[in-house]
Amino acid sequence: MACFVQAVYLLEIDRQEKRTEENALAPKWLIPFKYKLVETLIDERDGSIFGAILEWDRSAALSDFVLIRPSGAPRAVVALRGTLLKSQTMRRDIEDDLRFLAWESLKGSVRFSAALNALKSIATKYGSNNVCIVGHSLGAGFALQVGKALAKEGIHVEAHLFNPPSVSLAMSLRNIGEKAGFAWKRLKSMLPSNPDTQTSYEESAPSFRIGLKQWVPHLYINNSDYICCSYTDQENGLQDNNEADKENAKPRNGQQTAAAAKLFLSSNKGKQKFLEAHGLEQWWSDNLELQMAISNSKLISQQLKSLYTLPASQLTQAKRGQ
Repeated sequence: MACFVQAVYLLEIDRQEKRTEENALAPKWLIPFKYKLVETLIDERDGSIFGAILEWDRSAALSDFVLIRPSGAPRAVVALRGTLLKSQTMRRDIEDDLRFLAWESLKGSVRFSAALNALKSIATKYGSNNVCIVGHSLGAGFALQVGKALAKEGIHVEAHLFNPPSVSLAMSLRNIGEKAGFAWKRLKSMLPSNPDTQTSYEESAPSFRIGLKQWVPHLYINNSDYICCSYTDQENGLQDNNEADKENAKPRNGQQTAAAAKLFLSSNKGKQKFLEAHGLEQWWSDNLELQMAISNSKLISQQLKSLYTLPASQLTQAKRGQ
């Protein structure tokens, strides 16, 4: 999957350097895996290639006596590159980087809608179980939000996210607000309660939707990479040891647990330089060692909780209906 993203980086570099089919670099990252380029995703703002639709090349596989597609290999892939610091792409790439940094959302970008439409099209053509989306850095940010948008429609596709961005102004402000709220709850618990104004936990907390299949993206994280390392922060980091708080933190009445992701942590020993820790090439290295865990990451729970919770307005309507 990392090699497919590398192919997208090279598709744009081939375009900028006006390479032909004879000397293009991108196909060399697809042909060994028996995949072919079907469509490039173009940023209409600058004409750059930011993504691609790839499909299993059955004829190429048969020519090498590969009679069946390997188990787990998707029929089609949407691959999205990250920031490319070259003159023709730098402006729009950084514009979307700043969009994420400010708002932690990429929905306002033309790339979001283009990637979403591409993923929908191959999911419709081949079935959601036979396609996946993959991205690196900024591309991983798009892949996460596009995959989430599709999951909201009940269409779950496999997602592989390499060094996804985890640092934003919105997240920092939210964390400050959470800490302030936590301090207020501690202070409030020390004050005499007023039964006339007290609101129960069940009434104030959002209700989890029951029986929904979870969408579990795959995240590839290097702890030396300050852009993505916040994904390793645990969900219960701000919880108090107070027994009452522990009780309140538990899901009630059959509610679903927090959203989860498969985190693959690079277990390289020692501190790495940023460019090495954030680089895509580490993920296909022969010396790579990974630690895998289903993680209740605080950040991934914040990003995916809207998939499994009812908004307060809908919850109120549901209660009135009862």
